[in-house]
Amino acid sequence: MREKVLVVIPAYNEEANIEAVVEELVRDYPELDYLVVNDGSRDRTGAICREKGYNLLDLSVNLGLAGCFQAGMKYAWQKGYAYAVQFDGDGQHRPEYIDSMRRKMEEGYEIVIGSRFVSGKKDFSPRMIGSRLIAGAIFLTTGVRLKDPTSGMRMFGRDMIREFALNLNYGPEPDTVSYLLKQGAKVAEVPVEIMERTGGESYLKPGVAARYMARMLLSILLIQNFRKR
Repeated sequence: MREKVLVVIPAYNEEANIEAVVEELVRDYPELDYLVVNDGSRDRTGAICREKGYNLLDLSVNLGLAGCFQAGMKYAWQKGYAYAVQFDGDGQHRPEYIDSMRRKMEEGYEIVIGSRFVSGKKDFSPRMIGSRLIAGAIFLTTGVRLKDPTSGMRMFGRDMIREFALNLNYGPEPDTVSYLLKQGAKVAEVPVEIMERTGGESYLKPGVAARYMARMLLSILLIQNFRKR
């Protein structure tokens, strides 16, 4: 029997998408367990999950992505899962790639990133350019080349689940991946396709995205040098 995978779904104001995301997992991927972490949503995200009887961790306040994801990793750690997948609640991540990520993990990796750009296909979008800048910063500071460090679809093995669950200083962001690489973590990528959001509104508007990229670059190039476990 394969070791179990938990799909951790952070969800903030995803009433337009959460039902479709969970129903597809339940219907087409019954071998996967899932947990919706409702991050203090102000819309009907939590109500929909409760009405449908979904496996739900309902946070009473908004903790942000880092705190929300850590809550899911604590659940994964306490329940003994071998693998946990960071999986968006907006429908952009596709569950059919989870098995290839798990198979890559079995080669001895501790983190596997679902990469939009690993195929080498040319893309000059702002998203791609920002990801390349962060990838360059990670290479300068760790010597490891990643194609898509900004991808939010990531799988973590048991040791990494423990790190995220038991330490306060871990957010599911590229600077943490950079830090973990410095600590000796083995990271790989597999190709995935990311869908466009079909409902709701992304918080990563152009101005927010630019500030995010600047913050990640500063953290990777400078702040991570002073970070302690």
